[in-house]
Amino acid sequence: MTHPTLLVIAHGSRDPRHAATVHALTERVRAERPGLRVETAFLEFNAPSVPRVLERLAAQGADEVVALPLLLTRAFHAKTDIPSVLREARARLPRLRVRQADVLGPSPLLNATLERRLREAGVRPGDLPRTGLVLASAGSSDPEAIAVIAEIARELRHTGWCAVRPAFASALLPRTEDAVRALRAEGVERVAVAPYVIAPGRLPDRIAAGARAAGADVLADVLGPAPELARLLLDRFDEARVTVGASLSA
Repeated sequence: MTHPTLLVIAHGSRDPRHAATVHALTERVRAERPGLRVETAFLEFNAPSVPRVLERLAAQGADEVVALPLLLTRAFHAKTDIPSVLREARARLPRLRVRQADVLGPSPLLNATLERRLREAGVRPGDLPRTGLVLASAGSSDPEAIAVIAEIARELRHTGWCAVRPAFASALLPRTEDAVRALRAEGVERVAVAPYVIAPGRLPDRIAAGARAAGADVLADVLGPAPELARLLLDRFDEARVTVGASLSA
């Protein structure tokens, strides 16, 4: 095999919708680039595991893998969990070159995916001046990840929304319902909630419940297998390949 394999690494969830969404996304990636081998693995809860997929690839003669974290920010899983799993695999499979690609965010393609989901939920360009947006992420205790979410909210504020507030489903405040109510208290006429998460699961359900409890006017879907997200995965794959090539030739 002369071309690297793209290994998409998702977190995993007990919710079957999570794995189904991840597989739908990787299918779209395959359709975007015929001939590229794309594999899927999970850190926990779902099969196959990352070590199992890497062992299978090595047994089938693969010599290079680009491992792409299906994560929106560089937090614990990207900085600790995945590197640890990949280090152990390299030690067991010394003939297999494994490179970790960067996380997905931040990226204009993620913002475009958010806009797609909001349009699908009924938000029109003319609605933005009287609509506040809650950017609801899963949440993290990592300062770098928190800063990224805050910066995305600031960027979105300059695209026409009358106000944008970040919210979190775990780890820190405000919760989605708190952000919706805060916008109402400021006199915002309409409020839309955009989950900044890739696939359904416990935390996205918490975001949706908070939006409904606070009476949000619009609740967008998760990012899911959007074409923009598939293109972003391929962009990160290509960037990692360029880096690999540069390091090998140095």
